[in-house]
Amino acid sequence: MPSQPSKELETFDNPQPRRDYTIRIRIPEFTCLCPKTGQPDFATLNLEYIPDRLCVELKALKMYVWSFRDEGAFHEDVTNRILDDLVAATQPRFMRLTADFNVRGGIYTAVVAEHRAPGWEPPGPVTLP
Repeated sequence: MPSQPSKELETFDNPQPRRDYTIRIRIPEFTCLCPKTGQPDFATLNLEYIPDRLCVELKALKMYVWSFRDEGAFHEDVTNRILDDLVAATQPRFMRLTADFNVRGGIYTAVVAEHRAPGWEPPGPVTLP
């Protein structure tokens, strides 16, 4: 297999560091294992962030997400671990990760975790006439 999963998150310099702008990434094929049963859990990850100096490189993110395929993890834990790793790699002004897990036993789970850099405040809403 030419590609392998990896826990390494590569970054690149933010091309517009003076501006607050939002990057949205949708990852519809996240999988991990239920730590109780070993059955696969499937989720769509929605990542939104306002970069500071660094952005996450997408191929590295794909390989990173793939690295969870054979790991047992509770939904709440894996969502927060992924957010922590992304924050450590990119040090964003703001980051939100929403993990929408598919139904398991008649129950859907969505976990939302957020990070705000100290001192960063979101810009106010713009109201147009």
